[in-house]
Parts: sequence; structure tokens; C-alpha cells
Amino acid sequence: MDSEKISSLWAPVYWLTVLAEQGSFTAAARHLGVSKAAMSQRIAELEQTAGVLLVQRTTRSVRLTEAGHQLVEATRGAFERIADSFEGVRELAATPQGVLRLSAPVALARQQLVPRLPDFLRAYPNVRIELDLSDHLSSLAVEGFDLAIRHASSLPGSYVAWALCATRSVLVASRSYIDRHGAPESPESLADHVCLHYPRRQSTVMWTFESEAPKGQPPRRCTVPVRGCFAVNNSEGLRDAAQAGLGITLLPDFTAQSALREGSLQRVLPDWNAVGVFGDTLYAIRPYSTHVPRAVQVLVAYLRDAFRAGFAV
Repeated sequence: MDSEKISSLWAPVYWLTVLAEQGSFTAAARHLGVSKAAMSQRIAELEQTAGVLLVQRTTRSVRLTEAGHQLVEATRGAFERIADSFEGVRELAATPQGVLRLSAPVALARQQLVPRLPDFLRAYPNVRIELDLSDHLSSLAVEGFDLAIRHASSLPGSYVAWALCATRSVLVASRSYIDRHGAPESPESLADHVCLHYPRRQSTVMWTFESEAPKGQPPRRCTVPVRGCFAVNNSEGLRDAAQAGLGITLLPDFTAQSALREGSLQRVLPDWNAVGVFGDTLYAIRPYSTHVPRAVQVLVAYLRDAFRAGFAV
């Protein structure tokens, strides 16, 4: 069938799907904003082109034939996708507006996200943000969140994810601690130090490190048990305890950044990279859907630009 004939069929096929949904020529015509006579004529022309009866008409009711049902079911999804796509295109021209419910981890939000939001809100005055601080990745759809910022190494496949930047874990201690106890010379020597850690379910806390390796050679990996006098499930708490000289700790780079810059903490074992303690990527995520609200689109674009440089330490 040539393209001209196919294009001429789009409207009557769509009218047939509306007729199936509305259940009568009168209701379908009203829905489409056309006359009942025009509706009846277009369906008759479609039947003539198809060479088969698509609608059973009586004085009291209208129902689709098997061929009519088959045609409607085969094309319904295409029309729904067209409608969704067109709505998305329309929204590109619309002013971002409305309430955007955002979830983010406590420490990351306080240190890195909240300071970046005023510029966004000034740029988009019709958008309001409701920010929920939580370190738990709950079901975003169930909780009603439009977007979440998460620090992770992998994410469930049910989410759409935009990578904002890479992150890393850094081993740090205060000058006062190092002056009293000395700096560890290798990961294995951490066994002789006080290590402040994020509590885990296992009874023995293990930290894994990889060394930089010459090109073409695998890195050296080593896993060591650590112990200490303090554990807390918040990286700001670990940072504050380390600044007070209580011990050595691993922090995400976004938490360690300001303390390293001001000199209240310093890197320990800088030639070794910590593995598997915190996530290695900062993501913006949302439940999967065919349509992403304009406010979400512009916020994700803004955050990708704001976090592009990562957290230099």
C-alpha cells in the first residue's frame, strides 16, 4: 500500500478506536467534535477500503466485529504513543511549573545539593521543590517522589537513571590523630589503628583497597579487618568524629571535600583506592514512565551541569 493511501487511513482508523471506547456513534462524534453523519460516513469508507465489516449496527447499539476488534487492538498502542509523544513535545515549549517532590541522602543534600538549589529556583520561579532527606532508597512511585538523588554503584532496573558524576571514597584523619599515632604505611597496618566506620550487618568490619598498578597489570587488592570506638550511619558524623581526632575513617569525597580544603582532615594512604564502601556514581533517578514532566527534565539538566566536575579532593 502506498504512503498516500496509508496516510488517508490514519484519521478513520483513529475514529474507529474512539468509537470502540465511547460505545456509540453519537458519543464518539461528540468526543471528536464532528457530526454523527460524518462519523458514520468515515467508518463506512474505512470498511469499504478494508473490504470487511468492522461495525455491527442496530437501532439500539453499536458493537465492533471481530475484524473491528482486531484493527483497534493492533493500532491502539500506536495512537497512545503518539499522544504521549505529542504531549511531551508540547511540554518542551511550556514553562516548567508545579511541585517537584525530591528525595536525597541526608549528608549529600546538606553539603552539596541544597547549596546548589537556590540558583535553580531563581531560574525557574514557577517550580516549587519539596525535599525529603533520607538515606533509604524507598519505592519512589509508592512514596510519590518525582525524582531522587542517590549515591550508588548499581540501581534496580525499574528506574530511569541519569549519571551526574563519578564519586570515590577517601581515607582521612586529623593532624592531631596522626601526630599521636602516626600515619599507616599500608592497608594492613590499619589493624593497629582506631578506625571509625559506617555500621554494617557483619560482626567484623572489612575495608577493601586497590593500589594503582602499571598499565597492563591488575591492581593489587587487599581486604583488612578494622575496629574502632565509634560507628555511625551518616558520613557527616564520621567526618566530625575524625575532625575531633578520634580515629581514621573512610568518607565519600563529597563529605570530605570541605574538610580537606580547610585542612581539618588530610588524606591517608593516598596511593590506595577504597572499594565497595560507598557508591561510585551519583545518580538522579525516577520511576520508569513514558512521559517525564518538564520540571523534572530541567532539574536533571541543571544538576548534571552543576555536578559535572565532581568533588575534587
